[in-house]
Amino acid sequence: MSKIIDGLYYSKEHEWIRVEGNVAYIGITDHAQSEMGDVVYVDCGAAGVTVAKGAAVAVIESVKAASDVYTPLSGEITAVNETLPDAPEALNADPYENFLFAVAMTDVTELDALMDAAGYTAFIA
Repeated sequence: MSKIIDGLYYSKEHEWIRVEGNVAYIGITDHAQSEMGDVVYVDCGAAGVTVAKGAAVAVIESVKAASDVYTPLSGEITAVNETLPDAPEALNADPYENFLFAVAMTDVTELDALMDAAGYTAFIA
């Protein structure tokens, strides 16, 4: 059974979102990393880039597949996880401790389209 944390937002593309002020930290869920298998490569994108909701930002490759990670929120990427390219397996070990990128949100109402923990639990059931 996948680990799902209360207090986070979740997208239908299996990203988790932790909001701190106007900054959203975005990573992949435990369900996503479990489905992908062993992660062997991560490109977290670039800071300083302005993105629109739904844009491909990061790339994760596993032994099974390569997948784009799409931002569920619009804004400017303010940070990327500098440690993941050298330690991609950290996403398998604890996906909730390893964000991919952070976005300074330009439209907080976009959060309304995301799920809470209960909604995501039902979504993946």
